Amino acid sequence: MTDATVQDTGPRTLPSLGLAILPIIVTLGLLALQLFYYNDFTPHIPLILGLAFTGLLGVLRGQRWMDIREGVFHVIHVSMPSLSVLIVVGMLIGVWIASGTVPTLIYYGLTVLTPQIFLAAAMVLCAVVSVSLGTSWGTVGTIGLALMGIGAGFGIPPVWTAGAVVSGAFFGDKVSPLSDTTNLAPAVTGQNVFDHIKNMMPTTVPAMLIALTIYVVAGYALIEPADTSFASIERITTRLDQDFQLGLIPLLPALAVLILALMKKPPLPSLFAGVLLGALVAMFYQDAGLHDVFSYANDGLRTETGITEIDTLLNKGGIQSMMWTISLMLIALGFGGALERTGCLEAIIQAIIARVKSFAGVQTSAIGTAFATNMVAGDPYISIALPGRMFSPLYRGMGYSTLNLSRAVEEGGTMMSPLIPWNAGGAFVISALGLGVMDGNLGDLMYIPLSFACWISPLIGIFYAITGFFSPRASDAERATWEETGETVMDLGDHALADSDAADAEIERVTHDPTRQH
Repeated sequence: MTDATVQDTGPRTLPSLGLAILPIIVTLGLLALQLFYYNDFTPHIPLILGLAFTGLLGVLRGQRWMDIREGVFHVIHVSMPSLSVLIVVGMLIGVWIASGTVPTLIYYGLTVLTPQIFLAAAMVLCAVVSVSLGTSWGTVGTIGLALMGIGAGFGIPPVWTAGAVVSGAFFGDKVSPLSDTTNLAPAVTGQNVFDHIKNMMPTTVPAMLIALTIYVVAGYALIEPADTSFASIERITTRLDQDFQLGLIPLLPALAVLILALMKKPPLPSLFAGVLLGALVAMFYQDAGLHDVFSYANDGLRTETGITEIDTLLNKGGIQSMMWTISLMLIALGFGGALERTGCLEAIIQAIIARVKSFAGVQTSAIGTAFATNMVAGDPYISIALPGRMFSPLYRGMGYSTLNLSRAVEEGGTMMSPLIPWNAGGAFVISALGLGVMDGNLGDLMYIPLSFACWISPLIGIFYAITGFFSPRASDAERATWEETGETVMDLGDHALADSDAADAEIERVTHDPTRQH
């Protein structure tokens, strides 16, 4: 570790690789028991038990509990800004639905559907809805389900429609500042959410364009011109038009947040400005009362239109809707902090860097680790949180921005989760879209290779790592932030991965030090 980040925790020896991975194996086993045997998607308690086991391991190896606790709370403290953003995001979703912002985006998105460009439009529509809502699952379970019915009317194989839906929905989840995973990735790597989103564009945009091209070509190849009923779409759009005043004014809150983001204003005040503007639109344009707006911000919107797709889509948001995610993030971050302070993560990293000799190898390992955690743990949150904390000190030691890491864990975590059938994301997609995998129709698993954007994005990320494109080094400002926040910087010594820029700077400092005696 560098002098700036060393903390006086007393002498510490790293555990063996077998001992280092033991807490992870135990935790993953408990998670598997909870998720697959008990069929209960609540990973909180297994993670708490994993944290306790890690702490016990550290104590048995001679560490002080107070030292381990300090490591737990240090990681949580560093991530508090992103957790605060999630609270505002909950308010934002509830208020934006009430203001007509989200309904307007959905309404105009639905009106672009035509038979030949259906697959491409479905992907774009799901992307727009997912970006506006910050949830891939909500998009898949509502608009995605409606699109499956329309696709069937067009005679399109359901696996193609499912692939387009998944590509668009998880794209939006990946780049939306309202998404919990989009906030989690920069939180565990010490980055700003808007900088994180900007750095994902070099992989995300090409992947989406490639997928869009494939869906356009496939649409014209699969669809025969025919008279098709748009009853389902018309029912949704008609009811949205009845219940909300649509148009440009409801879009002003979204435009304001977008402009503030482009101006690189801090995320928290930018999003809160969107809440306030949305509240004004809800009160003066949608005729909501002040107390109603307070309720929407805290508990979300609650409405019964009689149309299942609309009710499922609009009954969400509010601060309380984020508490489950926030509590999970706090526990997962604490678990990562315990693994970090006990030396388990460093031991695992040392085993990895002993086998890799380049940034490309590290970046690929980070993507692969996130993917492997997704497969084993079945949870996209853990696949982001654990590799994010595990690899952060290594990236700092190499002199590379942890923006590379936050992008890597999103690619291996968020984007790959719906492609693993036993993962929470994959299981939800299969059930929500009515794919017959549970009934033995394994052919419906073809949606996995047809979800082009999801698996093309990490491949592009690996290509950039190999070529050096869009792989930023750490800036002086980022290095200063590491020092201010006490982030761990791995001392790589003479290893090929060592930070050459930092080493050159130190040589330059020593060489030109006027106090140095020659």
